Formats: sequence, C-alpha cells, structure tokens
Amino acid sequence: MKRRDFLAVLGLAGVASVVPSVGQARPKLDLSPAEGLERLELSDEEWRERLTPEQYEVMRDAGTEPSGSSPLNAEKRDGEYRCAACDLVLFTSAMKYDSGTGWPSFFDHVTGHLLTESDYKLIWPRTEYHCARCGSHQGHVFEDGPDPTGLRWCNNGVALKFVPA
Repeated sequence: MKRRDFLAVLGLAGVASVVPSVGQARPKLDLSPAEGLERLELSDEEWRERLTPEQYEVMRDAGTEPSGSSPLNAEKRDGEYRCAACDLVLFTSAMKYDSGTGWPSFFDHVTGHLLTESDYKLIWPRTEYHCARCGSHQGHVFEDGPDPTGLRWCNNGVALKFVPA
C-alpha cells in the first residue's frame, strides 16, 4: 500500500469515528414535565390571536430574534421569567446571568417546566428547548455556561414575560 493511500484510509477512519458524535445534539438532557402540568393545546388561529407576529415566528415557527434586540437582556430586577404564551414560570432572576451573547441567558431553569429536542436547522446539531405546558420554542441550551450547572439556557426575549417580585 502506498503511503498516500494509507494516509487517506487513516483520515477516513478518523472522520468516521467523529460522525456519530456530530449527529448528536449536545447537551443531552433527560427532562420531563412537572407532575400534574396540563398541556395547553390551541389551534394555529388561536396562537395567532394570542401572540404578536414576532412572538409567533419565534415561539411557533422556532425562529430567532436578533441578538441584542430584547430589553430583557438588560433586566436586573428580582422576579420571574415566564413563557409569553402561557405564563408558566421558566426561570427566576437568581438563575440569570450576562452571557455576552445579546440574548437573556440563564444557568438553570425551573424543573419540569422545559423540555428539549434536537434541532438540525443549522449544519451543527443543537439542543432546542421549549415550554413544557404549551410547547412554545424558547431557545437553545449550550454547555458553555457558568457554575454550578455549566449550562447556558439562551432564550429569545420575545418568548418571555418578566414579572417583577
């Protein structure tokens, strides 16, 4: 076997070993809805009546608002961050931090109030999360957050409603 052929086979073997992990969105989280949490099921027409066009695009069509566009990114008061579609508490101000990304970010969430799934819209798979009650898209979770979780729950501001304490 020629050196060039050997290196080609070696390179292909290396790529083949990476492909399975590339096809998996990270982080892998095993989340389940809170006990007794009732699902909110509405028709497309009802969602359009309830949400603004910007909220509908993000929350029902899994869109993304522009970075730096949400006033919630600079919110510093104590309070709760709720799903803008169904009012379920998703985060508290104690869970928020400035990630520098331009979107409201949290290192933890209210247990049982978020669910995840893999998102393959970009070349690299990501972990998308949504409200456990109404299924509305909120954002994506990444493994580059601060202690104690190491996670960054990166949320679209239009998908949240802030309720001061």
